[in-house]
Amino acid sequence: MAFIDYYKVLGVDKKASQDDIKKAYRKLARKHHPDLNPNDKEAQMKFQQINEANEVLSDPENRKKYDAYGEHWQHADQYEKARQQQGSGEFGGQQGYGGFGGQDFGDFSEGQFSDFFESLFGSRTGGSKRKFRGQDYNAELHISLRDAYITHQHTLSVNDKQLRITIPAGIANGQVIKLKGHGAPGGNGGPNGDLYITFVIAEDPVFKRVDNDLYMNVDLELYTAILGGDVTIDTLSGKLKLKVKPETQNGTKARLKGKGFPVYKQENVFGDLIITYSILLPTNLTEAQKELFRQLAASSH
Repeated sequence: MAFIDYYKVLGVDKKASQDDIKKAYRKLARKHHPDLNPNDKEAQMKFQQINEANEVLSDPENRKKYDAYGEHWQHADQYEKARQQQGSGEFGGQQGYGGFGGQDFGDFSEGQFSDFFESLFGSRTGGSKRKFRGQDYNAELHISLRDAYITHQHTLSVNDKQLRITIPAGIANGQVIKLKGHGAPGGNGGPNGDLYITFVIAEDPVFKRVDNDLYMNVDLELYTAILGGDVTIDTLSGKLKLKVKPETQNGTKARLKGKGFPVYKQENVFGDLIITYSILLPTNLTEAQKELFRQLAASSH
C-alpha cells in the first residue's frame, strides 16, 4: 500500500495546531460523508482517508510518533525497544546492529529505515513475524433530536461495505459508541481495528434538551390566561391537553413528569418536560373591544 501523507489528506501544514486539524477534519468529513455522496466510491475512499488521518493527527502522542517514523508510526514503541536492546548489546552487536552492517540506528536512510521495520516486524508483501491490530476509525453521525428520541436503524458505509446499526433511544450529543472490528484490517493476519462513532445531534426549533429533560415555550391566549381553560400542545410522544389555571402569569413554568427525553438504555424511563407560558396579546381590536378594555382598566382603579 502506498504511503499516505496525513497532513496532505487534511490539507494542513505540519506545524498546524490541534485546533486547525480538528477544524479541517470536520469540514472535509462533512463534504465527503457517504450520506451526502451515495454510490460515490471516490468520496467514500476519501472519507476513509480523512478519518484515518484524523485518528493519527488528532492524538498528540500518535502525531508525535507519525512525525518521527512516518508510515511506521504504529511500530514506534517496538522500534524504541529495539534501540534500547541494541544499546545494551542484547542483539549481540557492538556499537551497531550487526544485522544491518554495523550501522547505528540513528543513521538509517529512508530505505534502510523501511528495511529495518520489514525485517523486524515482517515484510509488507511476504511472510510475517508479528501480527498487528488494525487502526481504529473515527466517524461523525449527524442526526436530529427527534431521531435520537426513538430507537432506530441507520446504514453506514465502511470500507465499501454497508453497515446497518441500531441507535438506541436517548443517545446524547457528543456521545461515542464503539463498533468492534469495523476499523482498518489488521496486519499479517492480526485483528481489525474498531470504529468509533461520535453522534452530533442538531438543535431542534421547538425543544431544547438538557440531559434528559426537555424545555419548550407554549403560547397562551390572553383570555385563556385570565379565565383559565385548556390548551393542546405537541410533544415528541404526541399531542397532550393541559389545564391552565385562571390568572396564569406570563413566564409561568409547568413541569410534566415523565414527558421528557428517554434515558439511554433504560426502558420506559424518561426525563421531564418543562414548559414556559408566553401570553399573546390580542391585536387588531375593534373599537368595541377596546372600549371593554377601557372599562376593565377603569374598574381596576
